[in-house]
Amino acid sequence: MKCIKCGTDNKLKDRTANQGQCVKCNHPFAFEPTSMSKVKITDPLFAKILSDISANNTLFFTPKQLFYFLNMRLGGKSFSSGLNLFLGYLTLSGFIGFWSVNITGGNQEIVALLLFIFNAVYIFKIFQDSDSSKLSLKSRRANARALQIIGIIILGGGISASILIIGSFYAFTLSVLMGMVSIYLGTQQLQNSGLSTQEFLFSQNEFENWVNRWRQINGLIVKILPSPREDNTLATFNPDVTAYSFDRLIVCDRATIAQLLIANNFHFENNCAILSITGYPQGIFETMMQMLRRNPDLKVYALHDCSPQGIGLVHHLRTSPKWFKDSNIIIIDIGLTPRQIIAAKRGMFIQSSPESAQAAKKLTGEIRQNLSAEEIEFLESGKFVELESFTPHRLIQILQKGIAGSQNIESADSGLFLAGDRGNDIYVVQSFG
Repeated sequence: MKCIKCGTDNKLKDRTANQGQCVKCNHPFAFEPTSMSKVKITDPLFAKILSDISANNTLFFTPKQLFYFLNMRLGGKSFSSGLNLFLGYLTLSGFIGFWSVNITGGNQEIVALLLFIFNAVYIFKIFQDSDSSKLSLKSRRANARALQIIGIIILGGGISASILIIGSFYAFTLSVLMGMVSIYLGTQQLQNSGLSTQEFLFSQNEFENWVNRWRQINGLIVKILPSPREDNTLATFNPDVTAYSFDRLIVCDRATIAQLLIANNFHFENNCAILSITGYPQGIFETMMQMLRRNPDLKVYALHDCSPQGIGLVHHLRTSPKWFKDSNIIIIDIGLTPRQIIAAKRGMFIQSSPESAQAAKKLTGEIRQNLSAEEIEFLESGKFVELESFTPHRLIQILQKGIAGSQNIESADSGLFLAGDRGNDIYVVQSFG
């Protein structure tokens, strides 16, 4: 493992002999991968992850974003490409074939039986991996494609061998059945993988211990944000400032997302106000709302998790006296919505919980009427996706794209559709990024 301070490569015996320190500069290592159980982390890997999530230390991020990003990066390291699985299959099947010919004296029926058992075990293992919630979506899809390729090989090779070499109808039948089953399983897994749920590779406690250990050895993580602070001290504004009003407002369902956008100067760079539905930032909330309500051309953008609570954000904005009840302002639901996840079928970290399923069943009729049957089924199954599963750069990019696409709402290229009747003036972005 290389030292992140001087770049010296330290072998295990070097690290052990030097009490877990670099043999050249004596800088302590935060992690010792050989003593870790399931998940292996090295200092260079963790440093690279911190650099990548912060876009080379230019963007702030939340602890939960780091939790997600570390999990997805480690899940990706266990990824086996379709090509590797295919080459592994050819190598093993060749070895099994050669070995079985030698030990059986060339008995073709026993060789065919042994190859059948090997193929059955290999296909079962790949199918398990293609359905594993511990693996990333990319890895699961690679395993599914490998099932298809192996099925084609078994059909071609098995049928040819059973007819030309073995001359057995029994072997021919087994080859056809196994090949078709492998192709079918691979095809089904590819179709279903987009909405499969995923689990974390490690616990929240393990993650916090790793972060604390890194801080003890290497100092503060500069770009990680603390929990949003509730500050009820009212800020004072120059009257000239309060006479001004933004044309755009972003409302987040959680204070952590509002804090993230503000910390990364999204409000300055995109000329918009940013608030959370919980009233963050408290010190300027009331003043900001007074300024915004004076603007008849205001557009409100809702940004939320795909969860029962997040889905209710737009309805709350439209019906709450604290927000925009009895107002004709335009509200644009940027997402995240079940419709966007179902349409994307790629790369989103979908989780599931009984609590989320129970909360979805309690959604009011007003909220349900703007959801399709497929979206309601998604939510009532307990599935949800958090905004913090996206990196800061990706989240900012998606939000900018959603705002840019809403400049001309009536345009067919805007990527928006009207939710409910026209009196609501609520639009939903078709795609989350």
